[in-house]
Amino acid sequence: MRIIVGLWRWRHNPLRRGTDLVEAWVALTAVLLFALATPAVGWICGNALDTSLRNTARVQHEQRHRTTAVVVERAADHRHIAYDAESLSDHSSRTRVTAKWSAADGSARTGTVSAPLRKPRAGDTFSMWTDRRTNKQVRGPVSATSARVHAVLAGFGVTVLAVGLVECARRLIIWRLVQRRYQRLDRAWAAAGPDWGRTGAGS
Repeated sequence: MRIIVGLWRWRHNPLRRGTDLVEAWVALTAVLLFALATPAVGWICGNALDTSLRNTARVQHEQRHRTTAVVVERAADHRHIAYDAESLSDHSSRTRVTAKWSAADGSARTGTVSAPLRKPRAGDTFSMWTDRRTNKQVRGPVSATSARVHAVLAGFGVTVLAVGLVECARRLIIWRLVQRRYQRLDRAWAAAGPDWGRTGAGS
């Protein structure tokens, strides 16, 4: 509000330069963009990403099947695999095991899979996801909570980026205005400088 009032009063100030008025309008435009445009851009991008991730999660839930697997024995390679970064609950290391489980069609399956167990023993159970078509182990689908968190972070990041772009544009315009003022001042000084302080020069 102070910028608007100051801009209105500055319009008819006899000391006002053309660049001063442009600078005031640039400042007002930047404030409006900061307050209205940048949050709107962040919200639009975040909402679009949230919708996209929710659709992805829905498709993944349709294509994947959650089942309970029973450990038969530990696999021969004994190697560990890092936990799935998309999972919010499973933060333990995974171990290769031979297990059996029920497929989406109800048939029994046996194979080597990764289990969230540090020291698996025969008879231990764990939950896992499989592809409905291939019955192979796959990552768990994106959760609604994970989708929302990613969307919020993306929206916030876009907002910050938009604010940065607006501020950079404002500073660039102000820099150009200041350079123009200096150029005009140099020309004026060059015109008046040779006669400055001389008797009869009008100074």
